[in-house]
Amino acid sequence: MTEKEKMIQGLFYDPSDKELDQDRKKARGLIRRLNEIPDDKERQRKHVFRELFRETGKRFLIESPFICDYGYNISWGENAYANFGCVILDSAPVRIGKNVMLAPSVQILTATHPLEAKARNSGIELAKPITICDNVWIGGGAIINPGVTIGKNSVIGSGSVVTKDIPENVLAVGNPCRVIKKIDNS
Repeated sequence: MTEKEKMIQGLFYDPSDKELDQDRKKARGLIRRLNEIPDDKERQRKHVFRELFRETGKRFLIESPFICDYGYNISWGENAYANFGCVILDSAPVRIGKNVMLAPSVQILTATHPLEAKARNSGIELAKPITICDNVWIGGGAIINPGVTIGKNSVIGSGSVVTKDIPENVLAVGNPCRVIKKIDNS
């Protein structure tokens, strides 16, 4: 099994692997190109995103600057939006649903490291997938940690640190992020 296969499957892998290094370099080249395209050239920008991401909806908008690790693990939903400064560390699959809104400086982080110093210092890491379901709004500066799913129609407050799954139809805030009320979406 290759290091890339291990990474995507959520197993410990070596991020210094030559194939992964080349994949990150390719993504950074596309991101550099993307972030240099003027905002009024939306067709050009979407073309680069479609080259970078696993899949996208027909209609979406991602403001620059935007940063990701690989791009090929990101599925971006129809009519989903990310404001300035979105960072996605996509060592594992990241699924962004339809009509998702990400405020400025949202971080979506699939990568993690061993807790034990010896293992961590060896350089190995692992990644856990993140799913943000349809109609979710994530407030500015929120951090979504590895392995989290945010249920449909939910709202995550600005500055929240999401460390565990959030159910659908709720408002959740804080560090660590916790549900504070249900939202009636009937």
